[in-house]
Amino acid sequence: MTDARGNARPNGEAPARHAPGAPCRVSLMVHGPDAAQEFYGALFGWEFRPGPRQLGCCVRALLDGREVAGIGVLPPDRHRPAAWTPYFPSDDVDASAAAVRSCGGTIGVGPLDSADAGRLAIGSDPCGAVFGIVRAPAPPVTAATGTPGTPVWNELTTYEAAGTAKFYRSVLGYEEGPPATAGPDRVTLHLDGRPVAGVRGVGDALPRDRGPHWTTYFAVTDTDEAADRVRDLGGLVVEPARDGDRGRVATVTDPEGARFALVQQAR
Repeated sequence: MTDARGNARPNGEAPARHAPGAPCRVSLMVHGPDAAQEFYGALFGWEFRPGPRQLGCCVRALLDGREVAGIGVLPPDRHRPAAWTPYFPSDDVDASAAAVRSCGGTIGVGPLDSADAGRLAIGSDPCGAVFGIVRAPAPPVTAATGTPGTPVWNELTTYEAAGTAKFYRSVLGYEEGPPATAGPDRVTLHLDGRPVAGVRGVGDALPRDRGPHWTTYFAVTDTDEAADRVRDLGGLVVEPARDGDRGRVATVTDPEGARFALVQQAR
């Protein structure tokens, strides 16, 4: 693990910042795409259409005809776990990818062009959490935020919040604000005064088999019922439904082990 504290360019200059914004897309990489479509279609009511060919076998998840997420296939020769990945917007993906490298992160895919998805790159922060950077060719037609079945929040679980948040501030131009959720070692990334993502440090409590990772929160009408539905469909409830600052939340996995959260937002 590379420590995220004090990241900067070798010459001491701050990396360029490029059109920061809230995570604008989420994607799921799995070994069994057909089973994933069956699970998420039954859980959230998603429908599916073919997606960008440049990214391999990929489908778009739609809700009421509007894009919600993407599902891609993990290479068969790589034993990576299934996982959800948030994508952050940038008006210059190449410069943002260079900033990731100069601040101690890595770029594993791209930058590359996709006719459907725009220019994008996939990398990891200095502690190993995977995320994407994307410049979409046009404003995406996405389902209204807050509609049940849509992503409404992303939170990073890592070793230590402050140093890791500094990496995302340097690379993507975010501001640090007060935590959106109460608790020790939490940072919220802000843009123009509004929260866009959370960072939570858990130290040695981070599971060794998962490492630092992003969790996507999906809106549901009733968290308890949705968690029961996850079980019925072959998934697992990792953390039972509980009330918090973001609403009533449960952490679950799909049948392949990809972790995500269900949230019934406070009215």
